[in-house]
Amino acid sequence: MDLSFARLHGQHVTALPVELAVLLVGVASRQAASPTARMQAAIDRVHPAGALLAPLDGCFSAVTAGALRRWKEE
Repeated sequence: MDLSFARLHGQHVTALPVELAVLLVGVASRQAASPTARMQAAIDRVHPAGALLAPLDGCFSAVTAGALRRWKEE
């Protein structure tokens, strides 16, 4: 399986220079450790994926459920 993604056949795949690869790894690690990334990770952990199917108010959207209930009573 060729994962080089060369647009035209016959082109050679060029490896990244070591300095650039180290720089990219450093940037990625700093981004992953940033306060924004840590906050997003904390937000994602508060509500597990299973909670999406069993919300606390018993419906997927409390506002929409209320509107439907009022519409049905009319």
